[in-house]
Amino acid sequence: MAHPTPRKIIDIRPAGDPEAKVYPRSVDGPFTRWRWFFVWLTQAVFYGTCWLPWDGRQAVLFDLDARKFHLFGLVLWPQDTIYLVILMIVGALALFLFTAVAGRLWCGYSCPQTVYTEIFLWLEKLIEGDRARRIKLDAQPWSARKLAIKGGKHLAWGLFALWTGITFVGYFVPIRELVGQLASFSAGPWASFWVVFYAFATYGNAGFLREQMCRQICPYARFQFVMLDPDTLIIAYDSQRGDARGARPKGADPKVLGLGDCVDCGICVQVCPTGIDIRDGLQNECIGCAACIDACDQVMDKMNYPRGLIRYSTENAIAQRLTPASVLRRALRPRVLIYATLLVGLTLAMAWSLAHRPPLRINVEKDRNTLAREADDGAIENIYRLQILNTGDDARRLRIAVSGEAPLAVAGDTALQVPGGETGAATVVVRAEPGSLAAGAHRIVFVVDDGAEPAVSGSADARFWMP
Repeated sequence: MAHPTPRKIIDIRPAGDPEAKVYPRSVDGPFTRWRWFFVWLTQAVFYGTCWLPWDGRQAVLFDLDARKFHLFGLVLWPQDTIYLVILMIVGALALFLFTAVAGRLWCGYSCPQTVYTEIFLWLEKLIEGDRARRIKLDAQPWSARKLAIKGGKHLAWGLFALWTGITFVGYFVPIRELVGQLASFSAGPWASFWVVFYAFATYGNAGFLREQMCRQICPYARFQFVMLDPDTLIIAYDSQRGDARGARPKGADPKVLGLGDCVDCGICVQVCPTGIDIRDGLQNECIGCAACIDACDQVMDKMNYPRGLIRYSTENAIAQRLTPASVLRRALRPRVLIYATLLVGLTLAMAWSLAHRPPLRINVEKDRNTLAREADDGAIENIYRLQILNTGDDARRLRIAVSGEAPLAVAGDTALQVPGGETGAATVVVRAEPGSLAAGAHRIVFVVDDGAEPAVSGSADARFWMP
């Protein structure tokens, strides 16, 4: 039995000088435009959502002091931690699925490191110029002009990073209050610390670390190959078509010259944000941004060669010259179907659970000091402590009733006003007529509702002790 040829995987290593700074060259093309679409989309959501109002409050607010999360009309409490756990599992399954199907799509298009690096590179190009001018500027000795240009760039980076930090903290402290407090220098120490911390992290990661985050720090680069196989879509160089590489005049027939389609221009390396040569094969540093595809296609257009020398493909497709239909059929392999089934099933289950989440949560505690007591009229009384969580946003006036094996009554006022998203507490005395129940513990049910049509209600079991 023939053993499969092992895949060519290049270890993590900087291209050329390990200390060399990467100067990504700007490129245009369909994949670059898709990348910028996701930049705009993710940042519109991030910077805009915290300013949306909802019923007199911030639409999305993670209020740690009050221990509740507001997500538009949904209020989540510490008791709802299960949803956070499920959300993390859903995120992990989505990452596994996308990676198994098409490699590092998350890294190339939506990862915050990629998104903010793109924005910081755009600001750098706007102030310092294109790749050639940036290289030339860095090589020049320090002067007033260089100091002004560099200072302007870092000022722009710093202001953008500061606003990013304010926005991040604005999801935990109401953003309008936070901005007012920062403007008047009255913000609390923790809010101020996290604004500065997140701003510094954005400034350092996107402005200085850049590709080093993807090369050396991010753990995903280390274990991504566990989730890849020869039928995973990756950024691939077609060596069968491209080699042997070499320069040639425009319009020359590469076959006559004994060359492949690759003109060895190096533009695919120049546009790479991590500074790798995709022609060296599958590499840990490749984040799947497809900038090299856009760059190579432009060169192929100028040389009147077919596009796709560098393209999204699979190792099997490159080696076996598979058709797109065959690649699609191979994409629906068992691991992909399993990931997809688990992801869809878990997502639907969480959505159903949230949709059917009880509007009232009732916790009943029996008075431990007195199991039962006899009233002046001979009735037997048990005392309970009810805690009622109103999981909705609207305040509700609730009524408390009780039912059981025999006629039972609730002594005193049975009404309780509970604000939206708050917990109300009431001490309830339940009475049973003497002789109506046998001695021992009996199941009873507390029913709480708001008397509306349709009624918002909830129930909880308890035990009534008859001496």
